Amino acid sequence: MAETAALIQPDQGQDATLIHLVNKDGFEKWAKKLSAGQREALKAQKFDGGGYQTAIVPDGDGWFAVGGVANPDELSSWCMAKLAEVLPEGTYRRAEGEPGPAMHGWQTAQYTFERYKKPENPTGPRILLTKQAGRIDGAIAEAKAVGLVRDLVNTPAEDMGPASLEAQAEELAKTHGADLKVVRGDALEQDYPMVHAVGRAAERKHAPRLIHLTWGKESDPVLAVVGKGVCFDSGGLDVKSAAGMKLMKKDMGGAAHALALGGLIMGGKLPVRLHLLVPAVENAIAGNAFRPGDVLSSRKGLTVEIGNTDAEGRLILGDALTRASEEDPDLILDFATLTGAARVALGPDYPALMTRRDETADALIEAGRGVDDEPWRLPLPDAYKEWLASDIADTNNAHGNAFAGASVAGLFLDKFVGEGLDWAHFDTFAWRPAAKPGRPKGGDAYGLRAAWHMLKARYTGT
Repeated sequence: MAETAALIQPDQGQDATLIHLVNKDGFEKWAKKLSAGQREALKAQKFDGGGYQTAIVPDGDGWFAVGGVANPDELSSWCMAKLAEVLPEGTYRRAEGEPGPAMHGWQTAQYTFERYKKPENPTGPRILLTKQAGRIDGAIAEAKAVGLVRDLVNTPAEDMGPASLEAQAEELAKTHGADLKVVRGDALEQDYPMVHAVGRAAERKHAPRLIHLTWGKESDPVLAVVGKGVCFDSGGLDVKSAAGMKLMKKDMGGAAHALALGGLIMGGKLPVRLHLLVPAVENAIAGNAFRPGDVLSSRKGLTVEIGNTDAEGRLILGDALTRASEEDPDLILDFATLTGAARVALGPDYPALMTRRDETADALIEAGRGVDDEPWRLPLPDAYKEWLASDIADTNNAHGNAFAGASVAGLFLDKFVGEGLDWAHFDTFAWRPAAKPGRPKGGDAYGLRAAWHMLKARYTGT
């Protein structure tokens, strides 16, 4: 994300290049107002108002830009994103109307991940002006939160291990005056035995830990946010294939979402008592790795037979969800890159959502739809609970058939959430396999803005 200047700024009449937004239906009528030379310029660029088309049109001694959108009167988050990607450095304003929700994509389109490789010909910031001054701070905060998710997920495991997630949580705590407690290494064994078991095979510098940040007035409703922090997943002794392991740096994407959401909550001063929990591990292979067939104890007191060491994310979440439940929260939200089954069902663009309460699902879906970040609800069916049965323990961590993998994983997590609590689970991909305007290939946030806007509505009515 360009940091040299805020990418969204108040429109105070400063010099700026105009941007016209048109669609195919209105293009001919709009183009009639132009000179013959300007129409020829559009023709040469094959611009006819189609979605995400862009063009530059000469105008006296200068020029203006044109972007194709579905409906100029109802912009989405991504309507101006392609323009932000291709226009030169400078300051811009929309010619007719305000950018509104398109402020988000304008910013996220300028995201670049430069930790290891700098662009050969970088473009300076493209600044968008708006008279909607009241929306600027919120739009910037959301774009920065998305950028944080992308940065964390894009960083390889050697530089984004459990200690690095802890450092990110520490930075958040310092910024917002929150308290941070971390349990590390063998100290986990008593109170967070599943976190310890999954992470104990990693090198000492990647030792497992339970990161617990608290913020807000104790008299406010308790909100628990939990994120799966598997910083690399080899599959354990049920080792993944090379292809299956290639993207496993992103298996801490749930933690990235939780940390980013925590920053929005604290930065937005939501009237809640926040408990942010991240169980952070590397699922490594060594002589002390947990094994298929082992029976683990848990903070909840349930015993868990290990049917598959590659179903480890649900184990560490189980201990964290138990801890979150002990605060008797008004709501628990968890984020996890939990199952390939969710991706098979929904593809990369729709995070799977599972909830205990219909009204919570409805609120999250409505909020997500309003900001172009819609989750898709999957069931938690009682009929499938028997698939997690174990002959020697209270539950198995994996079922033996290929059916309903995302829902069965959700049912496993449900065992560790306190009885009667309001709980929502996001099974999110955290990765974009192909670029779209405003959404480059690589780490990405799915469900983050849906959760944030739902929480704002729930706790502030806005």
